[in-house]
Amino acid sequence: MENASFVLRDIKDVVIEDRTKPELKDPYDVMVHVAQTGICGSDVHYRIGDYVLTGPMVLGHESSGVVVETGSKVKDLKAGDRVALEPGIPCRRCKYCRKGSYHLCGDMIFAATPPPPWDGTLAKYYVNAADFCYKVPDSMDLEEAAMVEPVSVAVAISKTADLRAHQTVLVFGCGPIGVLCQAVAKAWGAKKVIGVDVVASRIEVANSYGADQTFMPPKPEPGTEPMVHAKKVATMLKEQCGLGDGADVVLECSGAEPCVQLGIYAAKRGATFVQAGMGKENISFPITAVCTRGLIIKGSIRYLTGCYPAAIDLISSGQINVKPLITNRFKFEESEHAFELVKAGRQDVFKVMIAGVQ
Repeated sequence: MENASFVLRDIKDVVIEDRTKPELKDPYDVMVHVAQTGICGSDVHYRIGDYVLTGPMVLGHESSGVVVETGSKVKDLKAGDRVALEPGIPCRRCKYCRKGSYHLCGDMIFAATPPPPWDGTLAKYYVNAADFCYKVPDSMDLEEAAMVEPVSVAVAISKTADLRAHQTVLVFGCGPIGVLCQAVAKAWGAKKVIGVDVVASRIEVANSYGADQTFMPPKPEPGTEPMVHAKKVATMLKEQCGLGDGADVVLECSGAEPCVQLGIYAAKRGATFVQAGMGKENISFPITAVCTRGLIIKGSIRYLTGCYPAAIDLISSGQINVKPLITNRFKFEESEHAFELVKAGRQDVFKVMIAGVQ
């Protein structure tokens, strides 16, 4: 095959097909032979928020690889360089890009995102802007380089929270992004990091991955009003974890409505609450508590300026060890099995990695 690609043709309809090898049309682009690709929850759901599939689309966006060809004006990369791929290319010209908030660019071309759709990285070859390809040190292997993407998401969430040393940090959702947020918080000097989840196996991972303490919320009694339950559990959480009035920072990485509600009540007055997890589009939200407690509420999406270099530093320096998070590995031709495994939601599956086409 010239350019084997894992293509989503329609909802639940995926196939490996041969596509034409891409060409370098921009002198500032590079062509990468993709080496490793991690599967993200958004890859499995196929639809997030405003994004609805309108045509066949190559999946994947958490990738690393080796540069095989460079555009005529590329100066900082050469064939043979090992890189982590930042999969979203902004326009660089709008008011958001111009002020440094390129993650808010309305014309962002993001891998594996419909419409129009934009093809993703699960192919033998992928063309990316050279300035969004980050050379990784020799000490990092290409699996670790693919994990730079989720670590960058965690760095962006932490930067959005303006996370500082000696703060107490509550992280809701102990999946890959949640535990990586825990690890970033500890690397940045957090005084106490608490992981919250309802799944025992994820609590176990959190305990070994940056959390000083963990907390598993009890289920509500039948007929209990959600906000009453949230307040009750928040009191329990603060007492058990020694948080006093509450946490300085709350990072909500689950998207689960009860966790959002609990997080608001578990935050101290004046705390910062960052919503990063995406679940139901509309939820019941305790807005009065936000006002009366003077909370700062922020949303986090993708990566901010400097997140990829920071993530590479955190991994290469040994401050964050991403290897234990990878529980399953597949060959490229087994991509459909890999996606089915993630979709099944098994408790023993954490991060799934797909090797590139040889």
